[in-house]
Amino acid sequence: MNALLPVLAIVCYLASGTLIGVRLFRDSEQRRPSRRLALGIGWAAVMAHALILAQTVAGAEGANLAFFNTLSLLAWVIAALLLTSSLGKPVENLGILLLPVTALMVLLAWQIPSVRLLSPDAGVALGIHVLLSLLAYGVLTLASVQAILLAIQDRQLHRHHPGGFVRALPPLQSMETLLFQAIGLGFVLLTLALTSGFFYLEDLFAQHLVHKTVLSILAWVVFAVLLWGRYRYGWRGRTALRWTLTGFAILMLAYLGSKAVLELVLNKP
Repeated sequence: MNALLPVLAIVCYLASGTLIGVRLFRDSEQRRPSRRLALGIGWAAVMAHALILAQTVAGAEGANLAFFNTLSLLAWVIAALLLTSSLGKPVENLGILLLPVTALMVLLAWQIPSVRLLSPDAGVALGIHVLLSLLAYGVLTLASVQAILLAIQDRQLHRHHPGGFVRALPPLQSMETLLFQAIGLGFVLLTLALTSGFFYLEDLFAQHLVHKTVLSILAWVVFAVLLWGRYRYGWRGRTALRWTLTGFAILMLAYLGSKAVLELVLNKP
């Protein structure tokens, strides 16, 4: 693969994340970089990243879903969702963390190439399951970062120290509404992903899917309890943060943790 594309994607992701960070921490609107410029550079990174994935993941022999390729693909989905959401909602501040991490994923996939092919004959159900899973992970990742920002904002406001960082964020109620909208959407996608996964399950043990399946269901239960607690008891603040991050950690362990052990430690397909 031509080195130009990964270098371009990495530089643009870092530049966009930096500009968003500068906008977030500067008090004066006149001293802040243009929001349009920050997002435009982010979109340039996403497009360069898409071309990389077209070369490294998609192929005539099947999709290459090796561990670092999968990380790169998931990071691309998250970045694309973030920038798309930013067109209608003030969520671009999440990019201060997510875009540099995406740059790191591009670097790892570029420098540590490996092959784990998903056969073209795997079937439509498996393809739908993979797509729904990536979207669910992406949306719930955004929700988790949103929850962290919300907790910081709530803490600063209670301490009566709303600095430039906090003043640059949307109002607390709007942030909380965005958080639960993201969790709700992610929960629906996760439900669909789990449901579609049962179409290709044959032998949990032979397919090395026991831990992944159990942990994914456990994460689903955590998010279900969180949404029920929000609806029934009005959960918010630290309670919402704890449940959101717990569900997210279990979900990441379910897929990326089990995949890392199988590929990098046990060297199994």
